[in-house]
Amino acid sequence: MPITKSGSVEGFERAPGVTIKTLTDGDRMMLLEVRIAAGAVVAMHTHPHEQTGRLLSGRLRLEIDGETHDLEPGDAWIIPADVPHEATGIEDCLVVEVFSPPREDYR
Repeated sequence: MPITKSGSVEGFERAPGVTIKTLTDGDRMMLLEVRIAAGAVVAMHTHPHEQTGRLLSGRLRLEIDGETHDLEPGDAWIIPADVPHEATGIEDCLVVEVFSPPREDYR
C-alpha cells in the first residue's frame, strides 16, 4: 500500500517501553515510527539490514559499534548491516527509521 493514513496502523511492543509502527513496507525498504519511553532500552543487537533514522523529539542515547552518542531532535544516524548497536531513551522519544531490506519480523 503506497499511502498510510495517520492513526491507521497498530503498533507492537519491541521491548518494554518501545513501540513500533510499520508505516510503509516495500520490496527494498521499510519506514517505521518508533516510540521509546524515558529509561527504555533496545538492548545491544545486530541484524543484516542497513538502518537509518532521525530523532523527531526527546533525547536518545545510541551506542553504535562501541561508540556512544547522545542525540537531540533533528539528529540522524546510519547503522551499517551487522554492526552492534543499542538505544536508550533519555527522555520520551519519537523516531522515524528506515530499514533496507525490510525486516520480516516487523511486517
